[in-house]
Amino acid sequence: MRRPWRLLHDLGLWRFCGVQVLFLGTLSQFVLAPFLWSFWLILLGLLHPMTTALTTGQWQTLVVLFVGAEVINLVVAAIALRRAEKLRLLGWALTLQFYFPLGSLAVYKGLLELAWKPFWWDKTAHGILLPPDQLRTLPRPVPRPASDG
Repeated sequence: MRRPWRLLHDLGLWRFCGVQVLFLGTLSQFVLAPFLWSFWLILLGLLHPMTTALTTGQWQTLVVLFVGAEVINLVVAAIALRRAEKLRLLGWALTLQFYFPLGSLAVYKGLLELAWKPFWWDKTAHGILLPPDQLRTLPRPVPRPASDG
């Protein structure tokens, strides 16, 4: 967030707090996801610290919840694609299974960079493969408020 006071002014206190909660929830989801994924080790017959702490019924409940959550994710993606009239992309919804692990890797990479190189910006380079005569400069965008509503 480049200008928090301006965002607060543009959104108002209630919406500003909502943005912060949404942002914190998103980051914490990616940070904590590997801990939830570790429960799949039990289904593979591998040792997990919680193996002895939960009963068989509790483990079965966790399995139903995990599988149910994945089904809900796919159903929500399908509904969103149908409403956007892009049902042809439904097969790509299955790739969401890779999105969350990649997001977790990105968050941990960012946390490591924050700890070891706090002022280094891992910026993506664009247009490097183009010859200099094919590069073009885009016009500067018109400034607008942080929120349109």
